[in-house]
Amino acid sequence: MSYLKFDKNLMINLEQSLRKEMLRTNQAGAYHCTTVVGCNTRKQHGLLVIPMPGREEYSPHVLLSTLDETVIQHGAPFNLGLHRYRGGVYSPNGHKYIREYDCETAPLTTYRVGGVILTKEKVFISEENRILIRYTLVDAHSPTTLQFRPFLAFREANALCIENGNIDGTMTPVSNGVSCCLYNGYPTLYMQVSRKPEWVNDPNWYNGIEYVKDLERGVPYCEDLYVPGYFQVNIKKGESIIFSAGTSEINPRQLAALYKKEHDSRTRRTSFYNCLKNAAKQFYFREDERDYMLSGYPWGTILARNTLMSLPGNTLAIDHRKDFEEIMATTADNLISFIDTGKPSAKIHGIDMPDIPLWAMWAIQQYAKSFSIAEAASLYAPLVDKLLNTIIDNKYPNLRVDDNGMVMTDGRQKAVSWMNSATNHGPVIPRSGYLVEFNALWYNALIFGAQLLENNTDYAEVVARWKEVAEKMKQPFIDTFLNDSGYLYDYVNGTFADPSVRPNMVIAIGLDNSPLDRRQRKGVLDVATRELLTPKGLRTLSPRSYGYRPIYVGDPYEREITLHNGPARPWLIGFYADAYLRVFGMSGVSYIDRMLIGFEDEMTNGCVGSLSQLYDGNPPYDGRGAISHATNVAEVLRTLRTLKKLNS
Repeated sequence: MSYLKFDKNLMINLEQSLRKEMLRTNQAGAYHCTTVVGCNTRKQHGLLVIPMPGREEYSPHVLLSTLDETVIQHGAPFNLGLHRYRGGVYSPNGHKYIREYDCETAPLTTYRVGGVILTKEKVFISEENRILIRYTLVDAHSPTTLQFRPFLAFREANALCIENGNIDGTMTPVSNGVSCCLYNGYPTLYMQVSRKPEWVNDPNWYNGIEYVKDLERGVPYCEDLYVPGYFQVNIKKGESIIFSAGTSEINPRQLAALYKKEHDSRTRRTSFYNCLKNAAKQFYFREDERDYMLSGYPWGTILARNTLMSLPGNTLAIDHRKDFEEIMATTADNLISFIDTGKPSAKIHGIDMPDIPLWAMWAIQQYAKSFSIAEAASLYAPLVDKLLNTIIDNKYPNLRVDDNGMVMTDGRQKAVSWMNSATNHGPVIPRSGYLVEFNALWYNALIFGAQLLENNTDYAEVVARWKEVAEKMKQPFIDTFLNDSGYLYDYVNGTFADPSVRPNMVIAIGLDNSPLDRRQRKGVLDVATRELLTPKGLRTLSPRSYGYRPIYVGDPYEREITLHNGPARPWLIGFYADAYLRVFGMSGVSYIDRMLIGFEDEMTNGCVGSLSQLYDGNPPYDGRGAISHATNVAEVLRTLRTLKKLNS
């Protein structure tokens, strides 16, 4: 039995099936995303969504929104498509013909229309802007014809299309298909079929298509899509026909072999681990011979902090060492350039944030743990030396080393940590001064840097300096953050100590090197377990703290206020697991293993086979935000790898 299979009863129940989404990417920034029944519920959904060439920053655009299929027998058409139109009306209700949906390898939908059994299976071509859809007529008792009707958008993924007279509706014949480009500045879209079809020009605007997820989010949700006509092709029982949509023309004779090659290379999602491994690789992004990590889908971008936080889990935990090294090289080059010139990267957003060098040190530390100190030193000694000394010399913007060895930052006007929600009035959580995870990461970085280079005489002087600063800050850290209730203040700014119970203190106790002893770590862990732990990760704020808002719903302002004030984040389970295992040792393995069950349950919810950006802080812990998030996938994978090593 397939690990990811949904039967007819679920598929025809739109209340359930529209909540389940699927994602496929090409590791070059393009993706295909929709619901399991093929009805787009977000403006970012699309059959072919590509990054625009020549843009400095990642900017996905929807070229082909969807493709409606129609089965014709005895002159009677049966449309397999599904759209939601203005007023909540669903048409043409093609989901009622679905008998099964299986996405173990590639999304496979089985339709039954009378005596016709038709399957549809999709693959995205690696590092090429092309999606292939293979239709196979499994059974039919009379001559059968298929029609394919493309719904075109040619717009930015976060925008909407409105009927207009500016489009170029020209359909240019190409081999077994047509090409078009609705607006200047866009690449040409080539739509081709493996066997020569008939193209029928029948241009129409389909108005008032609604995206229910955007409606729920309180943002614009209604658009018009252009349908230029349709393909028509006869198909025989046992025959397969492949439809291709891409930004370059292809020889139709190559489609079958290309489809087989891509299909056979896929990681079969037959387990929790394989699902997450598949999801992890979807965040890889290669452009102009450089490698990056996207933060998530369907509205992710390239963020420095998210890249470094997710890099170990999404590469090392799935045995992709080369990908770690290449993505780290790209990130490090941009970080060094910022340090040397003061100019932030246009490609990697947030490279100028004060905690970026601290997270870079943590990522390198995970590399050293996966292989060896010597191997990490051979690659990253100069980078570690530059990062630590830049900070100690107070040359990194908005990160100042105090006389007591701790680091300070100013987050009053602009959010500087991963808790970066903001409104027009400024940061929702104005974390400023001494931030608990900043200082924990700083202490960990100093100790790790000394361990990395202590056997290299060329670095003897700086190693001694790093050790001195670490020793100097150890007691001030405890005195500053550890309170009488046994947990850590979230941040301390002058005489103000924020008493909110937040998960940043778990980062402090989960790191390899911590100023806290085992007893102190256990005290913090007990509070986190009691007030923050959920089946979907750690809450961003305790229900007992002021301002707790567990449900991430409402208009953009309401959601921004809520973002870090209650919803749970799966990625924090990585640091929680590290802390728990350090406190309880092998006796904690079975407990952490049970904690991961809540994440495995999500493999058939939300984005099938992946983890959402966040989950409500209260039951039933519904997934919200981005449907597939890099840090969450990464840290659950890293935790699985930790458990595997301990059990081996």
